Amino acid sequence: MSAYQPDLYGEPVPPRPVNISLPSVTPVVTYTILAVTALFYLLQMGSEVFWHTDLPLTLGAKVNSLIRAGQYWRLLTPMLLHGSLLHIGFNMYALIVIGSGLERRFGHWRFLLLYLLAGFAGNAFSFLFSTGYSVGASTAIFGLLAAEGVFLYQNRSLFGGQVRQALGNVILVAAVNLMLGLQPGIDNWGHVGGLLGGLIFAWFGGPRWEVQGVYPLLHMDDRRELRDVILGAAIVLLIFGGLVMVGIFYPVTP
Repeated sequence: MSAYQPDLYGEPVPPRPVNISLPSVTPVVTYTILAVTALFYLLQMGSEVFWHTDLPLTLGAKVNSLIRAGQYWRLLTPMLLHGSLLHIGFNMYALIVIGSGLERRFGHWRFLLLYLLAGFAGNAFSFLFSTGYSVGASTAIFGLLAAEGVFLYQNRSLFGGQVRQALGNVILVAAVNLMLGLQPGIDNWGHVGGLLGGLIFAWFGGPRWEVQGVYPLLHMDDRRELRDVILGAAIVLLIFGGLVMVGIFYPVTP
């Protein structure tokens, strides 16, 4: 970014490009989610081999009637389950591509919260608008995609002319995948819900980086406070938790 910055003696420095790296962390949460999801898929395959039934899917898939019966964990556990090797392979590839970079910017715990909230939002939307059972991490993946777009938009002053193309790429990827989700057998309501959940949380609780200090001793600070992150999480829980209550007491689908 370019700006007038006073030097250590208080004299103005002409505007010039200043390269300042954003804080970055190793994406251990992303790798952990991948490992745990892969482990659950191995359990699914092992269950079919030894018991001739997919026991994890039976116990954890999104099934509307069972959620209404009180099995509320099914609003989260579908993120850990998948229907095929291609299904989990595509989702875990997307997790690495999108999640590793996003976790470096959001930090470990905020990224994990984003992932869980987006998955919950997607399954809540699917519960309200879709009758079929569903599994897959794509609800959370769509939330990561939305959070990436919000991060780029809210921090656009830091990226200069690159931000327009980057935002366009995010929107294009989301649009193409939502269109692909219109095919039979794909729970696109879950994708839409995850997208909205990730967008809402990132809008209120995602990092807002700004330059601090005096030239040449500049550094990046996150303007978001803990209360902002809590607010973003609370809004997602209230909105999509409310939708779950609607689906339980006033079902709009059989």
